[in-house]
Amino acid sequence: MKLAEISIKRPTIIAVLFIILTLGGIFSYTQLGYELVPKFEVNVVTISTVYPGASPSEVENTVSKKIEDAIASLENVKKVESKSYESLSLVMVTLTADADADYSLNDAQRKINAILKDLPEDVDPPSLVKFSISDLPIITIGATSSMDQVAFYDLLDKKIQPVLSRVSGVAQVNLVGGEEREIQISLDAKKLQGYGISVPQAQQMILSSNLDFPTGKIKTRENSTLIRLSGKFKNVQELRDLVISTKNGIQVRLGDIADVQDSQKEVEKIARVNQTNAILLQVIKQSDANAVAVSEEIQKAVAQIETDYKSSNVKLNIADDTTGFTLVAANSVMKDLFIAIFLVAFVMLFFLHSFRNALIVMVSIPASLIATFIGISLLGYTLNLMSLLGLSLVVGILVDDAIVVLENIHRHMEMGKNKARAAYDGASEIGFTVTAITLVIVVVFLPIAMSTGLVSNIITQFCMTVVIATLLSLLASFTIVPWLFSRYGKLEHITNKTFFGRIILSFERGLDKFIHWVTGILEWSLVHKLTTLFIVLVLFFGSIGLVVGGFVGGEFFAKIDKGEFMIQVELPKDASIEQSNFAVQKVEKFLANKKEVTGLITTVGQTSDGFGGSQTTLYKSEIKVTLNDKSEREDNTFIYAAKVKRELEKEIVGAKIKTVPVGLFGADQAPILLTVTGASQKDAMAFAEKAIVLLRKIPGATEMKLTSEDGNPEINVQVDRDKMSALGLDLSTVGMTMQTAFNGNTDGKFRSGEYEYDINIRYDEFNRSNFTDVSELIFINNAGQQVKLSQFANVTQSSGPSLLERRDKSPAVSIESQAVGRPSGTIASEWEAEFSKLERPAGVNYIWGGDMENQSEGFGTLGFALLAAIILVYLVMVALYNSFATPFVVLFSIPLSFIGALLALALTNNSLNVFTILGIIMLIGLVCKNAILLVDFANHRKEAGETTRNALIQANHARLRPILMTTIAMVFGMLPIALASGGAAEMNNGLAWVIIGGLVSSLFLTLVIVPVVYSIFDSIKNRLRKGKIETDYAEMMIEDYDHKELSEDGFTAKHT
Repeated sequence: MKLAEISIKRPTIIAVLFIILTLGGIFSYTQLGYELVPKFEVNVVTISTVYPGASPSEVENTVSKKIEDAIASLENVKKVESKSYESLSLVMVTLTADADADYSLNDAQRKINAILKDLPEDVDPPSLVKFSISDLPIITIGATSSMDQVAFYDLLDKKIQPVLSRVSGVAQVNLVGGEEREIQISLDAKKLQGYGISVPQAQQMILSSNLDFPTGKIKTRENSTLIRLSGKFKNVQELRDLVISTKNGIQVRLGDIADVQDSQKEVEKIARVNQTNAILLQVIKQSDANAVAVSEEIQKAVAQIETDYKSSNVKLNIADDTTGFTLVAANSVMKDLFIAIFLVAFVMLFFLHSFRNALIVMVSIPASLIATFIGISLLGYTLNLMSLLGLSLVVGILVDDAIVVLENIHRHMEMGKNKARAAYDGASEIGFTVTAITLVIVVVFLPIAMSTGLVSNIITQFCMTVVIATLLSLLASFTIVPWLFSRYGKLEHITNKTFFGRIILSFERGLDKFIHWVTGILEWSLVHKLTTLFIVLVLFFGSIGLVVGGFVGGEFFAKIDKGEFMIQVELPKDASIEQSNFAVQKVEKFLANKKEVTGLITTVGQTSDGFGGSQTTLYKSEIKVTLNDKSEREDNTFIYAAKVKRELEKEIVGAKIKTVPVGLFGADQAPILLTVTGASQKDAMAFAEKAIVLLRKIPGATEMKLTSEDGNPEINVQVDRDKMSALGLDLSTVGMTMQTAFNGNTDGKFRSGEYEYDINIRYDEFNRSNFTDVSELIFINNAGQQVKLSQFANVTQSSGPSLLERRDKSPAVSIESQAVGRPSGTIASEWEAEFSKLERPAGVNYIWGGDMENQSEGFGTLGFALLAAIILVYLVMVALYNSFATPFVVLFSIPLSFIGALLALALTNNSLNVFTILGIIMLIGLVCKNAILLVDFANHRKEAGETTRNALIQANHARLRPILMTTIAMVFGMLPIALASGGAAEMNNGLAWVIIGGLVSSLFLTLVIVPVVYSIFDSIKNRLRKGKIETDYAEMMIEDYDHKELSEDGFTAKHT
């Protein structure tokens, strides 16, 4: 073991090495950014296309289907979902985990550019975006002032928004709410009729009179001057005086047929912060920016803006800052880390009997931890929940190697060697074993770090942090421990003269009793091998039964209680924004009286959808509710939200109230999501309606809803083409007239100073308020005759769907539901057992989305990782023991850890999710370590000539102490995390409990079962080997031989 030799002979090299590592670590730490979770990309490309005024079925047929066909040939596509709303088509392409989203985005853009000509004329060009978790707003600011509303919107839009956008790390700033300036030209239908002017005529005249023309230059030999014809409107009066037509010498001006006002756009969204009207500014960071740093910069910018615009009383109130939660979560993990280090030190003190020895072991913790930051920085990771969790969980592992080495050095000191010799011999003797133990932990994590997919994106940072720290602790245990021991080590003889000595002695007596008790059990077990194995099998299958019996549920992620939830209020589909606003104000008033509620952010007319999108719908509104700290209220957020919903349903009549928890990534999408596809929308809908009835009976499922709902009021106009052409009209004139009259035309722009505002030409409110206004709409043909719409078209009232869905080119309907009080996976599997009995028409299928989709993928990835981990552990041990059979003895300890792990989950009411399965994978490495130490020592004793039975009992005696010590250190290191209740602690609790449960159960069972299995294997081996003499190749390599002379050239043998 060269390292131990160098560290004893030339300690300065080791000192220099660790000083460099420590300084590097401290520097790297200062460079690291903070994040809540590792940056991971969900490979989704979203294509959104606005088609103003079109109904969902029109959008689906003319836009969504064409875009689906265009992108059908994209590579690496996992699924294509399309949603057609009123005036909007959304096509979401989910790519496989290994696809390059940027390449696919460009590819999709090329394919869509090729079909632009096939889309309807009025469609806005499709916009493609790659969805990223970092597209969610990190800060929401509520802006208020004493200025006029329109002027204030202008100030925010033109002056303040650009200032915030310039802050480094900010990608964009969105405005929600407020009143934007617009020049409104409200045409009066009766006056148009009286003057015989058609809508297209008026529109054409306004647009063609609002132009600037660069008309060339005048030149002389000396100079040239530009000529510019400026025909843009300077003020509203100019617009009013515009001559629309001249008949018989009489001029008809725009003011005669329309009301022209400098006013504001129709209100579509209203925003409030804590019941005060405000305009919301949502700040979105760049994907590689550090959220915490951006937040600090924004706060500085906000303070600066408030001082700059003090005269206008502009107040920017930061209503919601997600980075606060990031810091709280990170700090609570940091706190757990220090508590863990303290607890581990306390355990060391008891086992190693002296501050001196405990210090020698504890030095390896900061040495390894600080140096780990270099690795984190080089790999481009950040300080987030995963990497910090890795650091705090690894504290117990870091002392392992040092403990094992120190224990062995002690044994050599007791043999009578001096401290330098004992340090060298002790470290050298156990070198290979300690390396194997460490490698076992490292190889367990490698398969996860190497795999792809959503889960590995989230977990890789955790795994790599543990791997780096563990390898560094191995280095420390072979360098720092022998060096410090050779200088400062000594054997401690404890007397009961001191108080500390008396405590340690009584602890030792207890430990001796425990060792004898374990040895007693082991001796009994070695006699009754089959009984022992039978008892263990019963325990193992009993623990598996906990999962099968539903005591341990399954879900993708543990639910995280951030103390925030959304209340979504939905009124009937024909409700106006004023009605929505009125209903939401009632809800706000009700919530404001609750002592648990600390903040409300309201958006009327907009709800946040999954995947960071927000939908503008006049009849839907949303309130983001922030609650006080968990410790100050009785219920968790999920139960509190459910109670509030019940109370609100009694208060607010005629509105649907829905509560949505806020998770790590913004508003939680429905964890239970089932998409039913069919040959037609009708078939899918019929099956979905039957299935949702069954879901209502399953306990734990709430907020059930079908995504596609009928009841959107529509007015259908069916044109009779023959009559239309007989009356001298064509469809483009009819369409253009109707569009301008009811939807408005904003092609014209009004310039005021350096900014431009929309000129909106449409019928005034009175002429576009009811059904008869549509049928009475007047057109003027080429002969100047006036024709009503009802003369050549059939106008009817009906209702259509508010949203049409498709999945992989088939009509679809989705069923969404939240889960309360039970894991989503358990609810989903119970529901599937029920609805799969329903009769399904031909062509109707169902596909799981939401958590179930992620769960099956994630568990699949982790399942492979588990298998790969076991194989790699086996191979490491084959190399260690130089045998293909012996490692199986060690592998027997793996199932033993599952017993305690599953029992711990059941007792602490945790579910099987990504993190707890990660804990089980981590256990493989930790548990095998104990078994390796036992088997290794037993092998050494057998080589020294002991019988198998004696070798096993001696191994148990000699190794029980370090095994107990490392296990207790690990368990104590995990306890703060298992008991933590800080930000996002729910994720880590389950992981820590799994490891604690697994370690405790395997501690007892490994000490008994592994020797039993060892002796069984040994007797089988002896039986197979009977009478065979083993070849000793090491002897053969140096065996004596009779030297024979070769021929002169030294090659060919002499021929006899």
